[in-house]
Amino acid sequence: MTYQLDLNWPDFIARYWQKRPVVLKRGFKNFVDPIEPDELAGLAMEGDVDSRLVSHQDGKWQVGHGPFESYDHLGENNWSLLVQAVDHWHEPSAALMRPFRFLPDWRIDDLMISFSVPGGGVGPHLDQYDVFIIQGTGRRRWRVGEKVAMKQHCPHPDLLQVEPFDAIIDEEMEPGDILYIPPGFPHEGYSLENAINYSVGFRAPSGRELISGFADYVLSNELGSYRFTDPDVPARDNQAEILPEEIDGIRKMMLDVVNQPEQFNQWFGEFISQSRHELDVAPPEPPYQPDEIYDALQQGDPLSRLGGLRVVQIGHAVFVNGEKVESPHREALKVLASQHTLSADALGAALDDPSFLAQLAALVNCGYWYFGEEE
Repeated sequence: MTYQLDLNWPDFIARYWQKRPVVLKRGFKNFVDPIEPDELAGLAMEGDVDSRLVSHQDGKWQVGHGPFESYDHLGENNWSLLVQAVDHWHEPSAALMRPFRFLPDWRIDDLMISFSVPGGGVGPHLDQYDVFIIQGTGRRRWRVGEKVAMKQHCPHPDLLQVEPFDAIIDEEMEPGDILYIPPGFPHEGYSLENAINYSVGFRAPSGRELISGFADYVLSNELGSYRFTDPDVPARDNQAEILPEEIDGIRKMMLDVVNQPEQFNQWFGEFISQSRHELDVAPPEPPYQPDEIYDALQQGDPLSRLGGLRVVQIGHAVFVNGEKVESPHREALKVLASQHTLSADALGAALDDPSFLAQLAALVNCGYWYFGEEE
């Protein structure tokens, strides 16, 4: 199924993106759920799928983590099942991500889907990333507060909430409505009836994550091995003192490791193209030979990208799930990065180059692309 988002993107970016929350009424007209509650419950029983059950009874919050064996113990009120990265496991749901590709691919994270019974929710909380919440079947009331400093607390070790807040948005959402919430705005939603919500989340790496990730890259690639030097070591009255110019020298030495564009781009491409969740990888058996890939494409068989696979481009280099793909066929690389379905026409003359064809076969044999139409 193809979803059409009724949104003026330039206007939305100017007025709301990372600025203000907004409800987009009927953002998806005639919305049809891509997944049924039973299917979602089934996914949460799989070992590789990240899922939670959140409930509250008599003022007490409980959080359980999947995989789940049964749901028989649940009542008819006050619980939610939340499943992360459903786009990795359920291709019809992954189609919900594509209308948001006006925003760059490297910023998009995953699709979280929740099923809630009446009263179900996770309580008032805030996120440090942008999110679009799409209302599916059922009705859910959402409240969003102003972005102000708020105390957070844990009513359960696995649940971070905020204190009650005054609402600047208080809306009952119906199928096809979309709620956009920028980072730092407190919000809470609870179901008025059995309801499904789809949350398109965005990736916002912290400085700590970036420094940690780059440090790992520096170590694994043995960068920054040069040492501090001071051929004109300055005199000082107090030998215990580290002089400001020495501190500046140490800082410059560290920044010189970062200020290597080729290495920095290589690291960031590898870092940001890695998924934070498991992929539903199923390498073909037996593996494809390059000529089989060529023949299938020439016969009109499309190659579809695995749901949740992160593919980004920096300059003329493409990164697929943490690995760099290089080729002189720049247009074909651009197609590889930008299009979810590959065809012989789109890849063009690159298919006549054995080295490019071998690279493509390697990606298919990793399970990253597969023959068959996207659902």
